[in-house]
Amino acid sequence: MALKDIANKTILLTGASGGIGSAIAAGLSDQGARLILVGRNEQTLSQLNRDLGGHHLDCVADISTSVGRESIIRFCENEVSKIDVVINNAGVSVFGSLERMAPSIIEHVIQTNLLSQILLCQAFLPLLKTFSKSEIINVGSTFGSIGYPGFSVYCASKFGLRGFSEALNRELAESPVSIRYFAPRATQTTLNSDKVVEMNKALANKMDKPQQVAQSLIKFLKNTDHRAYLGWPEKLFVRLNGIFPTLVDKAISKKLSVIKRYL
Repeated sequence: MALKDIANKTILLTGASGGIGSAIAAGLSDQGARLILVGRNEQTLSQLNRDLGGHHLDCVADISTSVGRESIIRFCENEVSKIDVVINNAGVSVFGSLERMAPSIIEHVIQTNLLSQILLCQAFLPLLKTFSKSEIINVGSTFGSIGYPGFSVYCASKFGLRGFSEALNRELAESPVSIRYFAPRATQTTLNSDKVVEMNKALANKMDKPQQVAQSLIKFLKNTDHRAYLGWPEKLFVRLNGIFPTLVDKAISKKLSVIKRYL
C-alpha cells in the first residue's frame, strides 16, 4: 500500500515522544495526517500535541504490557472510524558486553523491541482487517541485518523484528493488511549513550538527525516497497552481510580494538 496523499489519513505512532518519534510526528502533521500519539508519559504527549497544533489524539499506554496494548485497541475503536497506518516506533537500545549485562536489561530490550511489537501487531490485526486497506510499519535498524559487537542483544531484537515483519507480510498477502519494515542507521537521539556517540565519532560512523529519518519514513509511506534501509555504506553492508558475511566479519574485525575501548 502506498499513501500518495498523507493528508487526512489516520496514523497511529508508538514511541511518539522520543527523538525519532517526535520528528516523525512533526513530519506527518505537516503533511496533514491525523495522528494518534502513543506513549507512556501523559505530560510529554500532551506537550508534543500542543507543539503540533493540538488537533491530534493522545493515547497514554505502555505497549510492553497487555493492559497497555488492550487500552490502545479500545482507544482506537472508540475514537476513530479508520486507521490507515500503524507505525511501531517504540524501542530501546543497549550497548555493552553481554558478559557484564544484567539479565533484567536483556529481558527489557527483548520485551520492548520484539515481543511487545509482535503482540501489538497481533492485537491490531482483527481491527485492521475490517478496513479496506491498512498497513503496519515496524521500525527496525541496520543492526537488524548486521550483527555488531557490543549490540548483541539489540541486534537479536531487531533481527527478530525483521524476520517477523517479513514472515507476517507473506502470511497476510491475501488480506487487506500489509506489514512493512523500515530500518534507520545510527541516529542522533538520547537512545544512544555518550559512549556510543564517542565510539561512532572514533569510527567515523555517520549519525542521521531524527528529522532526516522522519523524512525518509514519509517517502517510504508514499511508495510500495516492503522494506527500506537508510544510509551509505550501511545499505551496501546489509547486502554484503546477506551474501558474503565473511567480508563483513573481516571489515568489523579491523574495528574491534576501537569498539572494545568503549565496551
